[in-house]
Amino acid sequence: MIKTIGLVTPGGDAPGMNPTIRAVVRYAIFHGLRVKGIEHGFEGLIHGDIREMGLKSVSGIINRGGTILKTIRSHDFEKRGNRIIAYENLRRENIDALVVIGGDGSLMGASVIAKEMKIPVMHIPASIDNDIPCTTETIGFDTAVNTALDAIDKIRDTASSHERIFIVEVMGRDSGFLALEVGLTAGAEIILIPEKKTSLAEVCRKLKDGIDRGKMSSIIVVAEGYGKATDIAKVLGRSLNVEVRVTVLGYIQRGGSPTADSRRLACVLGARAVELLLKGEKNKMVGVVGKRTVATDFAKVLRSHKNIDMDDYRLAEKLSK
Repeated sequence: MIKTIGLVTPGGDAPGMNPTIRAVVRYAIFHGLRVKGIEHGFEGLIHGDIREMGLKSVSGIINRGGTILKTIRSHDFEKRGNRIIAYENLRRENIDALVVIGGDGSLMGASVIAKEMKIPVMHIPASIDNDIPCTTETIGFDTAVNTALDAIDKIRDTASSHERIFIVEVMGRDSGFLALEVGLTAGAEIILIPEKKTSLAEVCRKLKDGIDRGKMSSIIVVAEGYGKATDIAKVLGRSLNVEVRVTVLGYIQRGGSPTADSRRLACVLGARAVELLLKGEKNKMVGVVGKRTVATDFAKVLRSHKNIDMDDYRLAEKLSK
């Protein structure tokens, strides 16, 4: 019988983690459980940075970005000896179930803990990349899209006024989910993502076609995994003999107050994770497919791959003409 839940937010932060923390803590306390927060991710688990969490500890955080539990990317946790220390800390604190909030690295860590320590573990996907399988959307993705969209709307004003080409680099080291969503909704003329091997020669042709039609400004959205915006700008500038400016949005996409969509998803998935633990479920990731909450075994999530919707990419191409 579960009496105390541990809660941890390892890896990169995402807007919506705090509302998720709030949902887990309040839903658990409502059902008579104790919650202990593990600070600084898996690193804090090794060092025993664990504190009791009550209703007051999560008051006023639903609108805050980041994570009040703090986070560190821990390479120490990869070592078996350090994990044994971490498990001893969990036992010392009488933690008999664990909720992990984070991206793909956090999911792998959650799976390892479940396997080695054999306690019930739930993972809640929170990542601006939206590249985690078995869920339509991850917590924080919508906020990151809207943050980038707001920036691009402003950049377009300048691009139009000065009749320039602007390249906007967004996050997405291995995937183009963020770049595609931002590019489509911002009306970008060109979207460059790792999943679509568009050559710069092809990009030059598209831009030249636009210039020949009298189009004097363009926005190119590029995922960082496709290539560096500064390198792309040099090639395009030389080939077209035009000014190409670059804006790298960087970590601005991870911060800020979470949108209504990110907050709602956080509330639903946070509560669902606790509910499943109370029902005796374990070692699953909770997500959404459409409007339904789903729970998927770690093993299935880890062997799955989330494919980008190329229909959206083709739609963006047609609308950018």
